[in-house]
Amino acid sequence: MSKLWKRNMVAGAVLLLVCAAIFLNGRYAEKVEQTDKILGQATLVDGTEGEVSAVSGGAQPDDYFAAARLTREQARDSALSLLKEASGTAEVDEETASKAAQSIQTLAAYTLAEAQIENMVTAKGYADCVVFMADDGVSVVVSAGEDGLQTEDIARITDIVKQETDLSADRIKILEVN
Repeated sequence: MSKLWKRNMVAGAVLLLVCAAIFLNGRYAEKVEQTDKILGQATLVDGTEGEVSAVSGGAQPDDYFAAARLTREQARDSALSLLKEASGTAEVDEETASKAAQSIQTLAAYTLAEAQIENMVTAKGYADCVVFMADDGVSVVVSAGEDGLQTEDIARITDIVKQETDLSADRIKILEVN
């Protein structure tokens, strides 16, 4: 008798939870229908409405720069977390921990130099720019505009990078995005 009573109580509780879930789902659906927003639509800072699109290979130049910065930051954050994890474990010897700390400092220096170069290039009148630093050199991607990059532009950008990094011109790559 008590076994039957327990089974009925469990079935009743499950039925009550299912009914509560259906009720909450209906309330949520009503709230979603009440908003005029469409999935993927956003209100911009200036109050206009616009579509939010994923950045793809055929993206606009402005989208390219945003996507490149995001990808760079995600890769750098991933590397930093791995380095911090490697240096923070108890099994790591002192030399490995020192190398990890040095790598963290190098990545921080790269981040600072990239931001400074990007700011200086855009301050010289270029629409947008993204910089990638590595041990073997620097790559600068610049929005070229209608006329493209001229010899003077390449010299100006190379000079900025040389001032910030002390690298020779042969280790600096400048690419243009139309």
